[in-house]
Amino acid sequence: METLIVVNEPDDWVLDIPDIKVVAARDYLMDPSYTEIRARVYNLCRSYEYQRTGYYVSLLAEARKHKPIPNVSTIEDLKSPTLISEAADDLNELIQKVFRHLQSDTYTLSIYFGRNPAKRYNVLCSRLFRLFQAPFVRAYFIRQDEKWYMEYIGPISANDIPVEHLEYVHEFTREYFDGRRAYSKPREQSRYDLAILLNPNDPHAPSNEKSIKRFVKAAETVGFSTELITVDDFQRLPEFDALFIRETTNVHHHTYQFSRKAVADGLVVIDDPDSILKCTNKVFLAEMLRRHKIKAPKTFILHHDNLEQCLQEIGLPCVLKRPDGSFSDGVIKVQTREEFEKEAEHFMETSDLVIVQEYLPTTFDWRVGVLDQKPLYVCKYHMARKHWQIVLRDEDGKTKDQGRVNTFEIDDVNPLLISTAVKAANLIGNGLYGVDVKQVDKKYYVIEVNDNPSIDAGIEDMVLKDELYLTIMRSFAQRIERKRLEVLSDSTPAVKEQPKASQ
Repeated sequence: METLIVVNEPDDWVLDIPDIKVVAARDYLMDPSYTEIRARVYNLCRSYEYQRTGYYVSLLAEARKHKPIPNVSTIEDLKSPTLISEAADDLNELIQKVFRHLQSDTYTLSIYFGRNPAKRYNVLCSRLFRLFQAPFVRAYFIRQDEKWYMEYIGPISANDIPVEHLEYVHEFTREYFDGRRAYSKPREQSRYDLAILLNPNDPHAPSNEKSIKRFVKAAETVGFSTELITVDDFQRLPEFDALFIRETTNVHHHTYQFSRKAVADGLVVIDDPDSILKCTNKVFLAEMLRRHKIKAPKTFILHHDNLEQCLQEIGLPCVLKRPDGSFSDGVIKVQTREEFEKEAEHFMETSDLVIVQEYLPTTFDWRVGVLDQKPLYVCKYHMARKHWQIVLRDEDGKTKDQGRVNTFEIDDVNPLLISTAVKAANLIGNGLYGVDVKQVDKKYYVIEVNDNPSIDAGIEDMVLKDELYLTIMRSFAQRIERKRLEVLSDSTPAVKEQPKASQ
């Protein structure tokens, strides 16, 4: 895929970015050769006003599937006082913190690909770039009654950059484009663009660094140009064909926002927002398993008024689970009534409902990976030493110990384990899931279905090796191809049968 910078007059372009083609807006709009290529377009025209040249560059880029920045939605957002006000409200705490040192009552903040020459403003610049993704913008702030407000934010052209900023802008622009190419093969070799969402600081990341490298390699083998993105790349999602979320998901979290936006923008997404919603709430999972008669530990949904009934039905010891807990976090075993009451009260400070399950003592849990409603891998996770869970954490939630893992050929384990796990996962959807199952004698009990399952190099891939990563990437490619066929089918008018000529 080719990268184009589109400007009104290339002779006036003041920045030199290696390997990036600078194109005159008139040529981009009128030259038919640009309709035949796959491209990413950075629209740096002087104005994005409605029906002006810059507006048409983004509009036609979208029609050509060229993934423009800014896209037309962003251009319209930058004109909306309501959206600007909402963005300012969301960033209020950060705005007050960033500008508290200023003596004046006004401030103009220049944002160049999410950065500013003064490093103290870079966090705010990054957040604003995420919300309003235009290459160069200025935001205007005022202070009233000891509080700062964002009055306006709008795009600027390269010609409006102050001379004293040019050196910085050149550096920021070059680093932005260099960073975009860091993990990608040359664009012309790829059929599709894949974004892998990561959080370098995620303590419970579902994939380690080595496995991410293997995902990238597999994606390129299948035909993807791949880029690792972070929370700051929210508005760039329309640039891609697919999104693979490889950080811990939650509904009240940017991962869910990324998933929803990606689906709205027509991307193929794993994990899709519906799977995140369902898998991250254990109340939903408990009801789903019960309704479909899938064997699970005896489960009770606790609220403020049924504590006695819960104790009678479940008994002690038992396990309390926060509805949206993950990776053994928010899961507590209690032995006594006093512990039960204390922990239940603590959990209900943040949730009206709490999951309570009977305690099934086992030395290991099964995990069956499921993709496209078929089994992908199967692991046996042993409990941490002298602990009842796979992971032993300290008081700060950091991992102190973790049990060993065995990975098996799917054909080498009991078919009932596989069929039980696949049946549970298929009730969620056709994405990528990890189904946790306890085995007691010859019976299998589904504990939960996880979106965003762990895939670490040296663990889940021990049997399939590179084929595990290739299978997931092939699924992405097949999903994109199916989606495009559906779009073509929907856009092709039905051929009406012509009446036969009369004899």
